[in-house]
Amino acid sequence: MSKKQFDQLPKMHTTYANVIKSLLPSNDKKATTLPDDVYVVDKLVIDQANLQEYRKICGFVDDGRVPATYFAVLSQTLQMNMMAKPNFPFAMLGLVHLENSVTVHRAIFDTQTVSMSVRLDNLRGHDKGQQFDFITSVSVGDELIWEGVSTYLCRQKKSKQPKEQSTAPRPIATPKPEPMAGGVHEVLSIAEDIGRRYAFVSGDFNLIHLHPLSARAFGFPKAIAHGMWSKAKALAILAKTYELPDSYRVDVTFKQPIFLPSQVELISDTPCQIGIEFGIYQADGEKPHLVGSIAYL
Repeated sequence: MSKKQFDQLPKMHTTYANVIKSLLPSNDKKATTLPDDVYVVDKLVIDQANLQEYRKICGFVDDGRVPATYFAVLSQTLQMNMMAKPNFPFAMLGLVHLENSVTVHRAIFDTQTVSMSVRLDNLRGHDKGQQFDFITSVSVGDELIWEGVSTYLCRQKKSKQPKEQSTAPRPIATPKPEPMAGGVHEVLSIAEDIGRRYAFVSGDFNLIHLHPLSARAFGFPKAIAHGMWSKAKALAILAKTYELPDSYRVDVTFKQPIFLPSQVELISDTPCQIGIEFGIYQADGEKPHLVGSIAYL
């Protein structure tokens, strides 16, 4: 295992050249291993201005706590640096974000200094290619306070490996369920510029999110919203509606992209003792954009 330490989160512009190279199509060969590198920021101080902008664009209240999805955003610069290295077996172009899970082990306050580490794991087959996980851990001293898993798919022409079942839950039935008494039902109007605005906060300037012209170059008729923004927006609304415990896990599976601009519906069930199930659906149709759950721990 190779450990690379950073004094602070790397700036995206410092790795642009390698990122551009990594966008080039790969030779479509199956990967047999993943790099065993671990990228670590030992003393991560939260940028209060960036956090405030994140709260604003996603809808989180300023209660002095770090939103459950925020460390997933901060870890992306480490992930991008890892994917831009020559030993990363896939090209960034065409990677699909399938699932995301974040676990908050206790209340985390935005004035705390934490350590963050990112690594790759769980290379496995998929019927459309291969998938793998980015695993992020956040600690204070020896105490693990937050974990995140982002699952990506690299599409490939053929796969000789059998598809493996994901461990992330798919908790809510499709098509779109009827709103429930005691649950959340909210229609959201998503502006055309949400991808650009979120990019400046998150650092994720993937061209599919920024403008219709750049999105068309990658096969999308319009720009699409960031999956992690839609997850955060749903969580922010649910957290305002229901009192969440100090420790919980939020799992989502990303389904259909949200084209910009758009109207969508957030629908949740009635919370029970173990958590909440929810989904974001087409406002004028039945298909889901994401489905997920909040599990109380």
